[in-house]
Amino acid sequence: MSKKTTVIGIMVALSLLTACSTGKPAATVTSDTGGTTTAAPLKDVTLKIGLPGGYDITSQKIITNFQAKYPNIKLEIEETPWADFVTKIVTRIAGNNPPDLWLQENAVVLGYGKRGVAENLEPYIKRDLKTDDYVSALTSAKLDNKIYGIPHGINPGALAFNKQIFKENNIPFPTDDWTYHDMIETAKKLTKDTNGDGKPDIYGFQAGSNITLGWLPWMRAYGGSALDSTLTKSNFTDAKSIQGLTAWADTINKLKVSPTREAATTGKFFENGKVAMTFFQYATQVSLNKNKPDLDWDTVKMPIGMDGKRFVPMVVNQWIVYSKAKPEVKEAAWTFLKYYLSDEGQTLLSESGTSLPVKKTALAELEKSTSKPVNKKAYTKGIEEAGGTLDENASWNEWRAAAGPILNDIMDGKRTPEEGAKEIQQKVQGVLDENK
Repeated sequence: MSKKTTVIGIMVALSLLTACSTGKPAATVTSDTGGTTTAAPLKDVTLKIGLPGGYDITSQKIITNFQAKYPNIKLEIEETPWADFVTKIVTRIAGNNPPDLWLQENAVVLGYGKRGVAENLEPYIKRDLKTDDYVSALTSAKLDNKIYGIPHGINPGALAFNKQIFKENNIPFPTDDWTYHDMIETAKKLTKDTNGDGKPDIYGFQAGSNITLGWLPWMRAYGGSALDSTLTKSNFTDAKSIQGLTAWADTINKLKVSPTREAATTGKFFENGKVAMTFFQYATQVSLNKNKPDLDWDTVKMPIGMDGKRFVPMVVNQWIVYSKAKPEVKEAAWTFLKYYLSDEGQTLLSESGTSLPVKKTALAELEKSTSKPVNKKAYTKGIEEAGGTLDENASWNEWRAAAGPILNDIMDGKRTPEEGAKEIQQKVQGVLDENK
Protein backbone atom coordinates (compact mmCIF):
# COMPACT_ATOMS: atom_id res chain seq x y z
CA MET A 1 0.00 0.00 0.00
CA SER A 2 1.38 3.42 -0.96
CA LYS A 3 1.82 6.29 1.47
CA LYS A 4 -0.77 8.24 -0.52
CA THR A 5 -3.37 5.46 -0.11
CA THR A 6 -2.62 5.22 3.60
CA VAL A 7 -3.11 8.96 4.10
CA ILE A 8 -6.42 8.90 2.24
CA GLY A 9 -7.58 5.95 4.35
CA ILE A 10 -6.75 7.78 7.56
CA MET A 11 -8.61 10.90 6.38
CA VAL A 12 -11.70 8.85 5.53
CA ALA A 13 -11.57 7.14 8.90
CA LEU A 14 -11.25 10.44 10.71
CA SER A 15 -14.19 11.91 8.81
CA LEU A 16 -16.35 8.90 9.70
CA LEU A 17 -15.30 9.17 13.33
CA THR A 18 -16.26 12.85 13.37
CA ALA A 19 -19.66 12.10 11.85
CA CYS A 20 -20.33 9.39 14.43
CA SER A 21 -19.31 11.62 17.33
CA THR A 22 -21.81 14.36 16.40
CA GLY A 23 -24.64 12.07 15.35
CA LYS A 24 -24.80 13.69 11.91
CA PRO A 25 -22.49 15.52 9.56
CA ALA A 26 -22.22 19.26 9.88
CA ALA A 27 -25.03 21.07 8.07
CA THR A 28 -24.53 23.62 5.34
CA VAL A 29 -26.28 26.95 4.93
CA THR A 30 -26.16 29.05 1.80
CA SER A 31 -24.94 32.55 2.59
CA ASP A 32 -26.34 35.79 1.19
CA THR A 33 -23.39 35.98 -1.19
CA GLY A 34 -24.34 32.70 -2.81
CA GLY A 35 -21.67 30.45 -1.29
CA THR A 36 -22.21 27.74 1.27
CA THR A 37 -21.15 27.78 4.88
CA THR A 38 -20.88 24.77 7.12
CA ALA A 39 -22.32 25.03 10.60
CA ALA A 40 -20.05 23.51 13.20
CA PRO A 41 -21.59 20.65 15.20
CA LEU A 42 -23.28 22.09 18.26
CA LYS A 43 -20.99 22.27 21.26
CA ASP A 44 -21.20 23.99 24.62
CA VAL A 45 -22.41 27.49 23.84
CA THR A 46 -24.24 30.33 25.62
CA LEU A 47 -27.37 31.71 23.99
CA LYS A 48 -28.76 35.02 25.24
CA ILE A 49 -32.54 35.27 24.74
CA GLY A 50 -34.50 38.49 25.22
CA LEU A 51 -38.12 38.06 26.30
CA PRO A 52 -40.09 41.31 26.08
CA GLY A 53 -43.21 40.76 28.15
CA GLY A 54 -41.48 37.89 29.95
CA TYR A 55 -43.36 34.66 30.52
CA ASP A 56 -46.71 36.38 30.06
CA ILE A 57 -45.85 36.39 26.36
CA THR A 58 -43.52 33.40 25.98
CA SER A 59 -44.40 30.06 27.58
CA GLN A 60 -41.90 29.22 30.32
CA LYS A 61 -42.43 25.53 29.57
CA ILE A 62 -40.91 26.04 26.13
CA ILE A 63 -37.78 27.55 27.64
CA THR A 64 -37.54 24.90 30.36
CA ASN A 65 -38.13 21.95 28.05
CA PHE A 66 -35.64 23.23 25.49
CA GLN A 67 -32.97 23.59 28.16
CA ALA A 68 -33.57 20.01 29.28
CA LYS A 69 -33.27 18.70 25.72
CA TYR A 70 -30.16 20.73 24.88
CA PRO A 71 -28.02 21.00 28.03
CA ASN A 72 -25.03 21.95 25.86
CA ILE A 73 -26.80 25.25 25.04
CA LYS A 74 -26.74 27.39 28.16
CA LEU A 75 -29.59 29.89 28.11
CA GLU A 76 -29.31 33.36 29.60
CA ILE A 77 -32.87 34.68 29.76
CA GLU A 78 -33.62 38.38 29.96
CA GLU A 79 -37.20 39.12 31.02
CA THR A 80 -38.21 42.74 30.46
CA PRO A 81 -41.54 44.59 30.31
CA TRP A 82 -42.44 45.03 26.65
CA ALA A 83 -42.30 48.84 26.62
CA ASP A 84 -38.95 48.90 28.40
CA PHE A 85 -37.46 46.37 26.00
CA VAL A 86 -38.63 48.28 22.93
CA THR A 87 -37.05 51.46 24.29
CA LYS A 88 -33.73 49.91 25.27
CA ILE A 89 -33.12 47.53 22.37
CA VAL A 90 -32.35 50.40 19.97
CA THR A 91 -29.51 51.58 22.19
CA ARG A 92 -28.26 48.06 22.70
CA ILE A 93 -28.14 47.38 18.97
CA ALA A 94 -26.17 50.60 18.48
CA GLY A 95 -23.74 49.38 21.15
CA ASN A 96 -23.47 45.94 19.54
CA ASN A 97 -24.72 44.18 22.68
CA PRO A 98 -28.32 43.03 22.09
CA PRO A 99 -29.46 39.50 22.92
CA ASP A 100 -28.58 36.81 20.38
CA LEU A 101 -32.27 36.01 19.94
CA TRP A 102 -35.36 38.07 20.78
CA LEU A 103 -38.85 38.85 19.55
CA GLN A 104 -40.59 41.98 18.30
CA GLU A 105 -43.35 42.99 15.92
CA ASN A 106 -43.09 41.83 12.33
CA ALA A 107 -42.70 45.33 10.91
CA VAL A 108 -39.89 46.14 13.34
CA VAL A 109 -38.10 42.97 12.30
CA LEU A 110 -38.43 43.95 8.64
CA GLY A 111 -36.75 47.23 9.53
CA TYR A 112 -33.95 45.34 11.25
CA GLY A 113 -33.51 43.23 8.15
CA LYS A 114 -33.23 46.28 5.95
CA ARG A 115 -30.56 47.71 8.27
CA GLY A 116 -28.55 44.49 8.45
CA VAL A 117 -29.34 43.79 12.11
CA ALA A 118 -31.38 40.62 11.51
CA GLU A 119 -29.95 37.37 10.19
CA ASN A 120 -31.51 36.10 6.95
CA LEU A 121 -33.17 32.84 8.03
CA GLU A 122 -34.27 31.73 4.57
CA PRO A 123 -31.25 29.39 4.12
CA TYR A 124 -31.91 27.77 7.50
CA ILE A 125 -35.59 27.26 6.67
CA LYS A 126 -34.68 25.76 3.33
CA ARG A 127 -32.15 23.46 4.97
CA ASP A 128 -34.21 22.13 7.87
CA LEU A 129 -37.96 22.72 7.50
CA LYS A 130 -40.81 21.42 5.35
CA THR A 131 -42.72 24.61 4.72
CA ASP A 132 -45.84 22.67 3.72
CA ASP A 133 -46.18 21.68 7.38
CA TYR A 134 -46.85 25.32 8.30
CA VAL A 135 -49.30 28.08 7.43
CA SER A 136 -48.15 30.93 5.22
CA ALA A 137 -47.39 33.12 8.25
CA LEU A 138 -44.17 31.12 8.66
CA THR A 139 -42.56 33.39 6.07
CA SER A 140 -44.40 36.63 6.90
CA ALA A 141 -41.13 38.41 7.83
CA LYS A 142 -40.10 38.49 4.17
CA LEU A 143 -38.42 41.44 2.50
CA ASP A 144 -36.52 41.41 -0.81
CA ASN A 145 -36.69 37.59 -0.93
CA LYS A 146 -35.06 37.25 2.49
CA ILE A 147 -36.76 36.06 5.66
CA TYR A 148 -35.74 37.90 8.80
CA GLY A 149 -37.87 36.26 11.48
CA ILE A 150 -39.65 33.14 12.69
CA PRO A 151 -43.16 33.64 14.08
CA HIS A 152 -43.45 33.74 17.83
CA GLY A 153 -47.13 33.12 17.11
CA ILE A 154 -50.13 34.50 15.26
CA ASN A 155 -52.59 36.85 16.95
CA PRO A 156 -55.51 37.30 14.54
CA GLY A 157 -58.85 39.03 14.94
CA ALA A 158 -62.40 37.66 14.92
CA LEU A 159 -65.86 38.94 15.78
CA ALA A 160 -66.63 38.25 19.45
CA PHE A 161 -70.20 38.36 20.73
CA ASN A 162 -71.96 38.25 24.08
CA LYS A 163 -74.38 35.32 23.87
CA GLN A 164 -76.52 36.51 26.79
CA ILE A 165 -77.26 39.88 25.18
CA PHE A 166 -78.34 38.16 21.97
CA LYS A 167 -80.55 35.71 23.86
CA GLU A 168 -82.22 38.46 25.90
CA ASN A 169 -83.16 40.25 22.67
CA ASN A 170 -84.22 37.11 20.80
CA ILE A 171 -81.73 37.79 18.04
CA PRO A 172 -79.88 34.88 16.38
CA PHE A 173 -76.15 34.66 17.01
CA PRO A 174 -73.74 35.95 14.36
CA THR A 175 -72.47 33.46 11.77
CA ASP A 176 -69.40 33.15 9.58
CA ASP A 177 -71.54 34.31 6.66
CA TRP A 178 -72.23 37.71 8.18
CA THR A 179 -71.27 40.86 6.32
CA TYR A 180 -70.37 44.25 7.78
CA HIS A 181 -73.91 45.31 6.85
CA ASP A 182 -75.36 42.46 8.95
CA MET A 183 -73.14 43.43 11.87
CA ILE A 184 -74.07 47.13 11.73
CA GLU A 185 -77.81 46.49 11.41
CA THR A 186 -77.75 44.06 14.33
CA ALA A 187 -75.70 46.51 16.40
CA LYS A 188 -78.48 49.06 15.94
CA LYS A 189 -81.04 46.61 17.35
CA LEU A 190 -78.88 45.71 20.33
CA THR A 191 -77.99 49.26 21.42
CA LYS A 192 -80.25 49.98 24.40
CA ASP A 193 -80.95 52.80 26.84
CA THR A 194 -82.19 50.65 29.72
CA ASN A 195 -82.56 53.36 32.39
CA GLY A 196 -84.14 56.09 30.28
CA ASP A 197 -81.43 58.71 30.72
CA GLY A 198 -81.01 59.21 26.99
CA LYS A 199 -77.65 57.42 26.84
CA PRO A 200 -77.02 53.81 25.81
CA ASP A 201 -76.28 51.41 28.63
CA ILE A 202 -75.73 48.50 26.26
CA TYR A 203 -73.92 49.07 22.98
CA GLY A 204 -74.36 46.85 19.96
CA PHE A 205 -70.73 47.13 18.90
CA GLN A 206 -67.46 48.55 20.18
CA ALA A 207 -65.19 50.07 17.53
CA GLY A 208 -61.45 49.66 17.98
CA SER A 209 -59.11 52.63 17.76
CA ASN A 210 -55.90 50.93 16.62
CA ILE A 211 -54.77 49.63 13.24
CA THR A 212 -55.43 45.98 14.07
CA LEU A 213 -59.03 46.08 15.28
CA GLY A 214 -60.00 49.59 14.25
CA TRP A 215 -59.56 51.64 11.13
CA LEU A 216 -57.66 49.25 8.83
CA PRO A 217 -60.23 46.39 8.86
CA TRP A 218 -62.94 48.93 8.05
CA MET A 219 -60.88 50.37 5.20
CA ARG A 220 -60.28 46.87 3.86
CA ALA A 221 -63.98 46.04 4.20
CA TYR A 222 -64.76 48.75 1.64
CA GLY A 223 -61.94 47.74 -0.71
CA GLY A 224 -59.44 50.34 0.49
CA SER A 225 -56.09 50.10 2.23
CA ALA A 226 -53.54 52.22 4.04
CA LEU A 227 -50.79 51.62 1.46
CA ASP A 228 -50.81 50.38 -2.11
CA SER A 229 -49.73 46.87 -3.08
CA THR A 230 -46.08 47.92 -3.35
CA LEU A 231 -46.19 49.31 0.22
CA THR A 232 -44.47 52.44 -1.07
CA LYS A 233 -47.49 54.71 -1.74
CA SER A 234 -50.05 56.05 0.71
CA ASN A 235 -53.62 55.08 -0.18
CA PHE A 236 -55.64 57.01 2.41
CA THR A 237 -57.30 59.38 -0.08
CA ASP A 238 -58.60 56.55 -2.24
CA ALA A 239 -62.39 56.81 -2.33
CA LYS A 240 -62.81 53.28 -0.95
CA SER A 241 -60.40 53.97 1.90
CA ILE A 242 -62.38 57.07 2.84
CA GLN A 243 -65.61 55.05 2.73
CA GLY A 244 -64.12 52.64 5.24
CA LEU A 245 -62.92 55.40 7.54
CA THR A 246 -66.37 57.00 7.36
CA ALA A 247 -68.20 53.78 8.28
CA TRP A 248 -65.74 53.20 11.14
CA ALA A 249 -66.24 56.67 12.64
CA ASP A 250 -70.00 56.55 12.02
CA THR A 251 -70.40 53.70 14.53
CA ILE A 252 -69.68 56.33 17.21
CA ASN A 253 -70.61 59.71 15.80
CA LYS A 254 -73.62 59.03 13.59
CA LEU A 255 -75.14 55.66 14.47
CA LYS A 256 -74.08 55.83 18.13
CA VAL A 257 -73.91 52.05 18.41
CA SER A 258 -70.38 52.16 19.87
CA PRO A 259 -68.92 53.83 22.96
CA THR A 260 -66.51 56.67 22.30
CA ARG A 261 -62.78 56.16 22.06
CA GLU A 262 -62.26 57.95 25.37
CA ALA A 263 -64.85 55.84 27.19
CA ALA A 264 -63.52 52.61 25.69
CA THR A 265 -60.00 53.18 27.05
CA THR A 266 -61.16 52.48 30.60
CA GLY A 267 -64.66 51.05 30.29
CA LYS A 268 -63.90 47.39 29.56
CA PHE A 269 -67.33 47.29 27.95
CA PHE A 270 -67.21 43.79 26.49
CA GLU A 271 -65.63 42.31 29.61
CA ASN A 272 -68.34 43.89 31.77
CA GLY A 273 -71.21 42.73 29.59
CA LYS A 274 -72.02 46.18 28.21
CA VAL A 275 -71.20 45.50 24.55
CA ALA A 276 -72.82 42.89 22.33
CA MET A 277 -70.05 42.62 19.71
CA THR A 278 -66.49 43.69 19.13
CA PHE A 279 -63.46 42.76 17.06
CA PHE A 280 -61.32 40.63 19.33
CA GLN A 281 -57.72 39.46 19.11
CA TYR A 282 -57.02 35.87 20.04
CA ALA A 283 -54.53 36.61 22.83
CA THR A 284 -57.08 38.73 24.72
CA GLN A 285 -59.01 35.60 25.67
CA VAL A 286 -56.38 34.78 28.30
CA SER A 287 -57.16 37.83 30.45
CA LEU A 288 -60.89 37.77 29.64
CA ASN A 289 -61.31 34.15 30.76
CA LYS A 290 -59.25 34.86 33.87
CA ASN A 291 -61.11 38.03 34.86
CA LYS A 292 -64.62 37.00 33.78
CA PRO A 293 -64.78 33.18 33.78
CA ASP A 294 -68.60 33.22 33.76
CA LEU A 295 -69.01 35.55 30.77
CA ASP A 296 -70.99 33.71 28.09
CA TRP A 297 -69.27 34.57 24.82
CA ASP A 298 -67.94 33.10 21.61
CA THR A 299 -66.52 34.15 18.24
CA VAL A 300 -67.20 33.91 14.52
CA LYS A 301 -65.00 34.90 11.61
CA MET A 302 -64.43 38.56 10.82
CA PRO A 303 -67.41 39.68 8.72
CA ILE A 304 -67.32 39.76 4.94
CA GLY A 305 -66.60 43.24 3.60
CA MET A 306 -68.82 45.43 1.48
CA ASP A 307 -66.59 44.47 -1.44
CA GLY A 308 -67.48 40.80 -0.95
CA LYS A 309 -64.07 39.91 0.49
CA ARG A 310 -63.08 38.96 4.00
CA PHE A 311 -60.02 40.44 5.71
CA VAL A 312 -58.68 38.91 8.92
CA PRO A 313 -56.16 41.24 10.62
CA MET A 314 -53.17 39.24 11.74
CA VAL A 315 -50.40 40.36 14.10
CA VAL A 316 -47.26 38.26 13.93
CA ASN A 317 -44.48 38.87 16.43
CA GLN A 318 -41.22 37.43 15.17
CA TRP A 319 -38.14 35.83 16.68
CA ILE A 320 -35.06 37.58 15.35
CA VAL A 321 -31.47 36.28 15.31
CA TYR A 322 -28.80 38.94 15.68
CA SER A 323 -26.79 39.07 12.47
CA LYS A 324 -23.49 39.83 14.24
CA ALA A 325 -23.66 36.87 16.63
CA LYS A 326 -20.94 34.24 16.32
CA PRO A 327 -21.66 31.35 13.89
CA GLU A 328 -22.01 28.79 16.68
CA VAL A 329 -24.40 31.11 18.53
CA LYS A 330 -26.51 31.58 15.39
CA GLU A 331 -26.69 27.81 15.05
CA ALA A 332 -27.74 27.51 18.70
CA ALA A 333 -30.42 30.15 18.11
CA TRP A 334 -31.67 28.24 15.09
CA THR A 335 -31.74 25.04 17.16
CA PHE A 336 -34.04 26.86 19.60
CA LEU A 337 -36.26 28.08 16.76
CA LYS A 338 -36.50 24.57 15.31
CA TYR A 339 -37.64 23.33 18.70
CA TYR A 340 -40.11 26.21 18.94
CA LEU A 341 -41.56 25.13 15.58
CA SER A 342 -41.63 21.42 16.50
CA ASP A 343 -44.80 19.55 17.46
CA GLU A 344 -43.86 19.80 21.13
CA GLY A 345 -43.00 23.49 21.01
CA GLN A 346 -46.10 24.42 19.05
CA THR A 347 -48.34 22.41 21.37
CA LEU A 348 -46.92 24.26 24.38
CA LEU A 349 -47.54 27.54 22.56
CA SER A 350 -51.17 26.53 21.98
CA GLU A 351 -51.62 25.64 25.63
CA SER A 352 -50.38 29.07 26.71
CA GLY A 353 -53.25 30.74 24.85
CA THR A 354 -51.14 33.78 23.99
CA SER A 355 -50.89 33.05 20.26
CA LEU A 356 -51.95 30.64 17.58
CA PRO A 357 -49.24 28.24 16.43
CA VAL A 358 -48.04 28.21 12.83
CA LYS A 359 -47.74 24.44 12.48
CA LYS A 360 -50.82 22.94 10.86
CA THR A 361 -50.99 19.87 13.11
CA ALA A 362 -50.96 22.07 16.23
CA LEU A 363 -53.70 24.28 14.79
CA ALA A 364 -55.84 21.19 14.08
CA GLU A 365 -55.46 20.05 17.70
CA LEU A 366 -56.27 23.51 19.02
CA GLU A 367 -59.59 23.50 17.19
CA LYS A 368 -60.69 20.59 19.42
CA SER A 369 -60.20 22.58 22.61
CA THR A 370 -63.37 23.41 24.56
CA SER A 371 -62.06 26.49 26.38
CA LYS A 372 -63.64 29.83 25.46
CA PRO A 373 -63.95 30.85 22.75
CA VAL A 374 -65.27 27.43 21.80
CA ASN A 375 -65.30 28.33 18.10
CA LYS A 376 -61.54 28.64 17.63
CA LYS A 377 -62.07 27.98 13.93
CA ALA A 378 -63.15 31.61 13.72
CA TYR A 379 -59.44 32.29 14.09
CA THR A 380 -57.76 29.25 12.57
CA LYS A 381 -59.97 29.03 9.49
CA GLY A 382 -60.16 32.80 9.33
CA ILE A 383 -56.42 33.20 8.83
CA GLU A 384 -56.40 30.24 6.45
CA GLU A 385 -59.03 31.94 4.29
CA ALA A 386 -58.16 35.60 4.56
CA GLY A 387 -55.37 36.31 7.01
CA GLY A 388 -53.40 39.43 6.21
CA THR A 389 -50.76 41.53 7.89
CA LEU A 390 -51.23 45.23 8.50
CA ASP A 391 -49.70 46.93 5.44
CA GLU A 392 -46.35 46.38 7.11
CA ASN A 393 -43.09 47.64 5.72
CA ALA A 394 -39.77 48.76 7.18
CA SER A 395 -41.16 52.21 8.11
CA TRP A 396 -44.44 50.88 9.56
CA ASN A 397 -43.95 52.37 13.01
CA GLU A 398 -43.06 55.77 11.59
CA TRP A 399 -45.99 56.14 9.20
CA ARG A 400 -48.46 54.83 11.80
CA ALA A 401 -47.19 57.42 14.26
CA ALA A 402 -47.73 60.15 11.66
CA ALA A 403 -51.28 59.01 10.94
CA GLY A 404 -52.36 58.19 14.50
CA PRO A 405 -53.34 61.60 15.92
CA ILE A 406 -55.40 62.47 12.85
CA LEU A 407 -57.16 59.11 12.91
CA ASN A 408 -58.03 59.74 16.55
CA ASP A 409 -59.57 63.08 15.53
CA ILE A 410 -61.65 61.32 12.87
CA MET A 411 -62.86 58.77 15.41
CA ASP A 412 -63.65 61.52 17.92
CA GLY A 413 -65.64 63.49 15.32
CA LYS A 414 -63.21 66.42 15.34
CA ARG A 415 -62.39 66.07 11.63
CA THR A 416 -64.29 64.64 8.72
CA PRO A 417 -62.82 61.49 7.17
CA GLU A 418 -62.25 63.40 3.91
CA GLU A 419 -60.31 66.18 5.62
CA GLY A 420 -58.34 63.82 7.80
CA ALA A 421 -57.48 61.49 4.93
CA LYS A 422 -55.92 64.33 2.93
CA GLU A 423 -53.62 65.27 5.79
CA ILE A 424 -52.76 61.65 6.53
CA GLN A 425 -51.99 61.05 2.86
CA GLN A 426 -49.40 63.81 2.85
CA LYS A 427 -47.78 62.85 6.16
CA VAL A 428 -47.61 59.11 5.43
CA GLN A 429 -46.23 59.64 1.94
CA GLY A 430 -43.56 61.89 3.39
CA VAL A 431 -42.45 59.09 5.72
CA LEU A 432 -42.48 56.55 2.91
CA ASP A 433 -40.38 58.77 0.65
CA GLU A 434 -37.82 59.36 3.41
CA ASN A 435 -37.40 55.62 3.88
CA LYS A 436 -37.01 54.52 0.28
